Amino acid sequence: MRDSRLQKLAANLAGYSVKVQPGDNVLIEMIGSERELLKCLIEEVARLGGNPFVEIEDRSVTRTLLNHANEEQLATWAAYDLDRMKRMDGYIGIRAGENVNELADVAADKMKAYDRIHRHPVHMEQRVKKTKWVILRYPNSSMAQSANMSTEAFEDFYFDVCNLDYAKMDLAMDPLQKLMSRTDKVRIVSPGTDLTFSIKGIGAQKCSGERNIPDGEVYSCPVRDSVNGTIAYNTPSVYNGFTYENIKFTFKDGKIVEATANDTERINALLDSDDGARHIGEFSLGFNPFILHPMKDTLFDEKIAGSLHFTPGQAYDVTDNGNRSSIHWDLVLIQRPEYGGGEVYFDDVLIRKDGLFVIPELEGLNPDSLK
Repeated sequence: MRDSRLQKLAANLAGYSVKVQPGDNVLIEMIGSERELLKCLIEEVARLGGNPFVEIEDRSVTRTLLNHANEEQLATWAAYDLDRMKRMDGYIGIRAGENVNELADVAADKMKAYDRIHRHPVHMEQRVKKTKWVILRYPNSSMAQSANMSTEAFEDFYFDVCNLDYAKMDLAMDPLQKLMSRTDKVRIVSPGTDLTFSIKGIGAQKCSGERNIPDGEVYSCPVRDSVNGTIAYNTPSVYNGFTYENIKFTFKDGKIVEATANDTERINALLDSDDGARHIGEFSLGFNPFILHPMKDTLFDEKIAGSLHFTPGQAYDVTDNGNRSSIHWDLVLIQRPEYGGGEVYFDDVLIRKDGLFVIPELEGLNPDSLK
């Protein structure tokens, strides 16, 4: 018998997140071996009158493919994936791989070429900008291990997070979206961090389950040349299969002029992918009340209660500062007391301290209000 929580999740993804309409073509892409959610989604898309299509990827096979790929092959691969994506009205991406580090030993030049030739045009330009899309992780033993939880406990946590009342959260986000839209100067202060930038005229976007599951953030973007100071992230991050830790950036007039990490040479090579990789494409505040600790999974970590992320790379069209890059790397700083605390100021007014919003109009986004 199917878990009713699984069926609820599928209904939310197809009906609330992607808003499938009769006649919509919807690509359901599965990375990993999970099949029950995939089948639930096929049935739900069809029930709503849509046309479900399926792509199943095994990351160990992708690793071998990338290790032997040349640029001509990548271009052909991108061309047929792009043609398919152009035929889609919706996209549901399920990430359930057994090993987050599966691509860690693919040569850096191969991954850069893949990002530039395939991922950027197919996903950042076509899927993100021109389809109704949502991406989610699916619980497995690998994710439970990363979260330092038993598989059963992690599964319960997962459904609490993913089946949250996102419509309620959406309403609670309105005051923050309005405040960010009229803010000029932002200052972030934490241990090892003192960063200033402007978001004047950029606008702000709510994220309440329509693009990511789990969700819980409002984002904007710095004016491209306005960032100055230093940020020390306190959350590990997996990018192209490698786990980066102790990441620290120093900015001058919007550009990362110094970058260090557990592999300083590697992170600088990544930031040298193109000019835009050393500039910021997103600033966001996270507040999902059920996500408290990092698990080396961006979709969860960037929504941690009391966190923010500050993202090198491509800017989104809806909050565009003009930055263009083949990467978009959400790096997370948690500001709750157990992670060192910290403050966020908008136009010299303290709006969040130690992970909790402190002005009355934003208190609806604190954990006790959202659970």
